[in-house]
Amino acid sequence: MPFNTHRFPLKNVAYVLILGGLSTATYAAPTLNCDIQQPSSIHRICANHVKELRKELNSKSLTAYLVTDAPLQLLNDTQALWLSQIKQCKTNQCIKQQFSVRFDDLNFYTSLNQSLTQHFLKFENGIIATQPVHLQIHQLGKDKIKIEGIAYRNPNNKADRQTFSFLAYTSPDKKNEITDNEHDCHYQFDFQKSLLVVKTQQKGCERFSGIYRLYD
Repeated sequence: MPFNTHRFPLKNVAYVLILGGLSTATYAAPTLNCDIQQPSSIHRICANHVKELRKELNSKSLTAYLVTDAPLQLLNDTQALWLSQIKQCKTNQCIKQQFSVRFDDLNFYTSLNQSLTQHFLKFENGIIATQPVHLQIHQLGKDKIKIEGIAYRNPNNKADRQTFSFLAYTSPDKKNEITDNEHDCHYQFDFQKSLLVVKTQQKGCERFSGIYRLYD
């Protein structure tokens, strides 16, 4: 399984642009700015009682943007995914929980070596799926691969019902036939350059089937 190890030049360019005070859509760190007019859908996120959480979010986002060796576009798209989740919150508790979820994600991107991990997000009709799924394929060693997945559900659910997990272990020569150890679901993984097509014949296992985009 090939892994992209040529990410540092892009990150260095981003670092220069930020320090120079320049602003572009491509290289801007994904932060939440409530000083400008925002749509009504995120007014709750911009409330005063979560001001400190917003500051912490923006600080962690900038740190991750400068430090991570994960693909920078992944930070932008997972931020968009997170926003789509937190916009659904109906309570302050839900909002605080979603901030905590994003903090954990950003800490993960910052603290661990991402060069041996491939990230995939599920897409439908050219955009992130309305029921988003994030798959991570980790190269643990020459002959061992770990596959983790998270399917996001309604954030207003109880904490243990907000996501649906996926976990599998395999080897490079068997990476096309995958069994999810969490739910005993069997999948066919078809790797196609920048895409991953996941299929299953089992009823009740369709949540993780679909077309995924590779971030590299």
